[in-house]
Amino acid sequence: MVYGGGRVGLMGTIADAARTAGGEVFGDMPQVLVDGELAHPGLTRLEVVPDMHARKRRMPELADGCVGLPDGAGALDELCGVGTWRQPGNHAKPVAFLDVDGFWQPLRSMLDRRHGQGVQDLQFRDSPVVASEPQALLDALSVRQAPAAESSTGSKN
Repeated sequence: MVYGGGRVGLMGTIADAARTAGGEVFGDMPQVLVDGELAHPGLTRLEVVPDMHARKRRMPELADGCVGLPDGAGALDELCGVGTWRQPGNHAKPVAFLDVDGFWQPLRSMLDRRHGQGVQDLQFRDSPVVASEPQALLDALSVRQAPAAESSTGSKN
């Protein structure tokens, strides 16, 4: 598991569960949050980065894919970033949403609207994996193919 490295909230709880189950958990946290004593003490490895921009670049490099859980604005920001980076072919890692109790449906509606207005290619509107149950999400990810790059001239972020 790769995440922001915090000891609190949903992600801190998931990190604890992953470690208890014997999994490796890697955190990627800006120095200011480490200084604020928010770093999880029981991680396999904590990488301290200078700021949130560096964190957003580094986390997808460390991960095999990105899964959005019902969480805060930071998770939404990070998932939108990795989703956008897929379009010009910066990576081909899967992006997925665990849609507990319809949490991500407003985002799906917005993507539908963007496609309907002609500002979002259907290929990228449909590229995230969405499932309401963890096992269904894992099953879908195991067979998912990444979309082809929108163009070979996209900027590399």
